[in-house]
Amino acid sequence: MPSKLADLFLNSPHTIPMPIGVYAGLEITNARVVDVVSNAQAQSEVILALHERLQTAVLMTAMDLSVEAEMFGCQIRMDEDEIPTVIGRKMTSVEAIDGTSIPEPHSGRAKVQLQTVENLIRATKQPVLGSTIGPFSLAGRLFGLTEILELSITEPEILEKLLEKVTEFLIQYTLAFRSAGASGVIMAEPAAGLLSPRGLSRFSSKYINQMSIDTCSRDFTIVYHNCGAKIVHLNKILEAGLEIYHFSRPMDILEALSRVDEKVILSGNLDPTNVFLTGSPELVRTKTLELLEKTKAYPNFVISSGCDIPPHTPIENLDAFFDTLRGS
Repeated sequence: MPSKLADLFLNSPHTIPMPIGVYAGLEITNARVVDVVSNAQAQSEVILALHERLQTAVLMTAMDLSVEAEMFGCQIRMDEDEIPTVIGRKMTSVEAIDGTSIPEPHSGRAKVQLQTVENLIRATKQPVLGSTIGPFSLAGRLFGLTEILELSITEPEILEKLLEKVTEFLIQYTLAFRSAGASGVIMAEPAAGLLSPRGLSRFSSKYINQMSIDTCSRDFTIVYHNCGAKIVHLNKILEAGLEIYHFSRPMDILEALSRVDEKVILSGNLDPTNVFLTGSPELVRTKTLELLEKTKAYPNFVISSGCDIPPHTPIENLDAFFDTLRGS
């Protein structure tokens, strides 16, 4: 049985957009990035201000792919106006993998994300999505991206040991979002786009499928996001067994739509930088209409930004996006 979120998209008589763009709301509340990623009240206020201005149908917490790595003990660089980044590696050996314990899912800045979900649910009736990182991408932050790509070829069993550990953690973290009342999570797995299709199947989709089995229900789903995936990866990505997939510019979205079942939802893929950040409202309108026209034969398409819309994006460009959809 499809989730309620999938039903919302597939059965709506009008277009429901799902842009990833919490940081675009900073100028409404005059918050800084550091406030949003470290304080649930500040993050909630930004999201609700965006919702009030744009009338968003789906709310989501801020995408911050450093949260889970920090919970494992990675050092984080956090500047006032930049999204946090991971510094260095937490693990450098098999012994380090074995010796690393799985964090408690309510620890660290996970509390900010989970509390934000609860705040949003109290404030609105719209579906709320939490934000998590995917297993292969988290493994790359813990062990080093170059290093896990090498392990995938030279010592895959070591990489699988790490992936089993991070997947166990991500299942518990995802269930914490479900317990908080979220309708799902949007799970970012960008590093998997660097793998071959076969590698993506073995080192990413396999573990995401396990997450789906252990966490998804009628009331809760996982939205898969990969901003690096191409059409050559599509069949292997679908092995994850999810309902909703979100892609960016590298994916040929029209070709992808022609290949999936009509009950599989694909979303994307307006350029977050060249359209939303540096473009004009006129460009946003033009590109939005072009994508709508190109995909009009597919009711299982959900228009969105291809990835997280950066801080300092003019709010007028988000206005133009939503106004164009309301007028289409």
